[in-house]
Amino acid sequence: MPKNTTQIMTPKTSPKIFTAMPPRTPRLSTRVLASSLLGTVLTSAVALSVAAPLFAQSARPGVGATPYFGTPAGTTFRVWAPNATAVRVAGTFNNWNSTSHPLVSEGNGHWSADVNFCYAGAQYKFVITGPTGTVWKNDARARQLTSSVGNSIVVNPNAYNWQVNNFQIPSWNELVVYELHIGTFGQTPKGTVPANLDQAKAKLDHLADLGVNAVQVMPFWEFPQNISWGYNGSHPYAIESAYGTPTDLKEFVDAAHARGIAVFSDLVFNHLGPNDLDLWQYDGWSQNNGGGIFFFQDSRANTPWGNTRPDYSRGEVRQYIRDNVLHWLGEYRLDGHRMDGTKYIRKVDQAGPEIPEGWSLLQWINDSVNQQFPEKISICEDLDNNAWLTKTTGAGGAGFDSQWDAQFYWPVRGNLITQNDADRDMWAIRNAITANYNADAFQRVVYTESHDEVANGQSRMPEAIWPGNAGSWYSKKRSTLGAAVVMTSPGIPMLFQGQEFLEDGWFQDTDPVDWSKKTTYAGINALYKDLIKLRKNETDLTRGLTGQSTNVHHVNNSWKVLGFHRWMNGGEKDDVIVVMNFSATPRTGYRMGFPRDGRWKVRFNSDWNGYSADFANTGTYDLDATYSTPWDGMPASGIFDIGAYSCVIFSQGDPPPPTNPADINGDGTVNAADLAALLSAWGTANDAADLNNNGTVEAADLAQLLAQWGWSA
Repeated sequence: MPKNTTQIMTPKTSPKIFTAMPPRTPRLSTRVLASSLLGTVLTSAVALSVAAPLFAQSARPGVGATPYFGTPAGTTFRVWAPNATAVRVAGTFNNWNSTSHPLVSEGNGHWSADVNFCYAGAQYKFVITGPTGTVWKNDARARQLTSSVGNSIVVNPNAYNWQVNNFQIPSWNELVVYELHIGTFGQTPKGTVPANLDQAKAKLDHLADLGVNAVQVMPFWEFPQNISWGYNGSHPYAIESAYGTPTDLKEFVDAAHARGIAVFSDLVFNHLGPNDLDLWQYDGWSQNNGGGIFFFQDSRANTPWGNTRPDYSRGEVRQYIRDNVLHWLGEYRLDGHRMDGTKYIRKVDQAGPEIPEGWSLLQWINDSVNQQFPEKISICEDLDNNAWLTKTTGAGGAGFDSQWDAQFYWPVRGNLITQNDADRDMWAIRNAITANYNADAFQRVVYTESHDEVANGQSRMPEAIWPGNAGSWYSKKRSTLGAAVVMTSPGIPMLFQGQEFLEDGWFQDTDPVDWSKKTTYAGINALYKDLIKLRKNETDLTRGLTGQSTNVHHVNNSWKVLGFHRWMNGGEKDDVIVVMNFSATPRTGYRMGFPRDGRWKVRFNSDWNGYSADFANTGTYDLDATYSTPWDGMPASGIFDIGAYSCVIFSQGDPPPPTNPADINGDGTVNAADLAALLSAWGTANDAADLNNNGTVEAADLAQLLAQWGWSA
C-alpha cells in the first residue's frame, strides 16, 4: 500500500477494498440514487430474465464503461489489466455475479466485452484475477462513483443538453482569473462544508458582477471522504461525489459560460492519492512492493506525498494521463487547466534527478491540446522560474502557454506585509513587475494570494499585514495596493476566493468563505471591480494594460514611490501611467515623467473614501503634462498628489459618448424624429428600428422607444 506521508492537503484514511467478495451496494445520496435507480431496476430485471450470452471481445471503441445504443442497447466495458489471467464485470445489472459476465483478452493488455441491457446508472466493478489472487476494482476511468470506496457508475457522456454553444475564452491578454475551491466557495444553508457544485454555481453572479472572466477550480476529482483541498485525488476521471455528478459539473460550466466566464480545471499528475487508491496494484502485479502497473516501481515512485508517482515511461500510463487532460477539455467543455507541481513530473525532487519521460509527457499533452483545442489555455505551476516550461515544444520546451510566477509573488507580497516602510525595496518591486518568460508578458500568472500562499503556515494578505486585525486601515490599504500591482503589471492576473472583500485568516477546507464580508467591505469589493474593469479595458481608455510593453521609469526607493508606463501600440487611450506610493506618507506636488504632453486623466485612485470611509480621499486630479520639463527619461512630466499606500492610474482621452438604441437617428436624443422613423419602418425588418432585435418592427419596439422618451446623451 502507498505510504501515507506528510501531505499539504487534509489527510484521508478511508481503507481500500481488496476483497474478493462482491461489494455491498452503498447507501446513496438522493442525487446519485436518482441518477442510477432507473438503470439499476431495468438492468437487474433483464439480468434475471435473460441468460448470460457468450461473450466476445468488443469491436466498439473506448476504455472504461461506454454506453451504446440500438437494439439491444448496453455498455461496452474495457479495462487495462496486462497481468490478469481473467477479468469479469459485476454490478447491479447482474446482481453482482462475479462470473456471469467475463471480459475477453484483446492480446494487448486490455480486456473487453459488450454487455447488453446494461444502462447508464448501473453500478459496477471489475473482478480481476491476477498473480496474487482475485481483487474487486473500480474502473480506472470511471466517470462517477458512489464514493471513493464505493462503486463505479455507468455514465452516458452525451446525455447533457448544453445551453451555451460555441463559447469563446476571452483573449489571454484580457483574462482575469479567480481561483476557487468548490467545497468552501459555495454557501450551504447552514454555513457548513462541503458546499456542492450547485451551491458554487449560485455564486457565479457575484463573479460576473466583479468582472472576472475565468475561474480556476481547485481539483474536483473523487478524493477520500468529503472534505479536502483536492490534491489527493484517487479517481482521476470521476467528479468528487460530495460535490455532485457529471451533470452538475456540466451545469456549472454551462452557467459560467452564460455569464462570459471561462472555467479551468486543476490537474494533479505528479502523484495520485495516496489513499483510497484503487489504481494501486490494479491487476495484482508489482515489483519492490510498489504500486503496480500505473506507477514507477523504483525510487522514482517517491514524492513528497507518498510513493505514488505514475510511471511516465509506460505507454498505457502516458495515454491514461494524456486522455484525462483531453477528457475534461472535450467532454466537459472546460476552457483550460492548471497542471499542479510540474517540477515533480519532470524530476524526482527539487534537486533532481530529472525524469526525461515526464518532460516528454508534458510535451505530448500540450501538443495534443494545441492540436485538438488550440484556443484553450494550458498553465503550469512549477515555481522554478524556468522559461523552458513555456517555450514551444518545437524549440525543446514543455509547451505550456503560461506559468504561475514565483518571481512576482514573493517580492510583492514580502514588501507589502513587512511592517516598516524603510524595509520596502522598490527595486525588488520593479523587478517583479518587469519579469517575464521568453519576452512574452502573458506567459506568467501574477497574484498575491493563491491556495498555497494563504495556507501552509501563511495567511491572507490582510491577516499577514496585521495579524488579528485584518480589517484595519493598514491591512486594507496595503492589501489593495497589492491588488493594484497585480492588476496593472504585465501578466495574467489572478485572485483567490474572498480576496475581493478582505477574507481573513488562512485558507482551510473546513472554513467556508465568509460571504457577510461582501457587505461589510462593499467598498473594497467595488475597488476590485474598478481595477478589473480597467485591466480588461472595458471603457476603452486603458488598452495599454492589455499590452506587451512595460517601462518602469521611476523608482524612488527613499520615498517609496514607483511609476511605470504600460502600452500596447501607444497613443491616446492606450498609454497608461501607473503611480504607486508604498509608504504611509502622502506625497504632494510630486513630479513624474509622462510619455506625452496634454491632459492626463485620473482613471483610478485607491485612496478614494468611497472604497472605505477611513481612506483619506487625497485629491489626485487630472493633470496637464508639459514638454517643458522632461523627467525620468520621458519627454514630458506632470505634477500630482498621491495618498498613503495608494495607487493612481492615468491615461488620456475621453470615453465614447453614451448611446441608446431608441435614438434611431443617432442625434443624441430620443424624440419625435425617432418615433417617426420607427413608424415608417412598421412591420419591416429594419435593423435600426427593430430595437429588440426580434426581426420585426412592432409594438414591443414602440413600447421600448416610448420608455426612453426624452433621453439625451
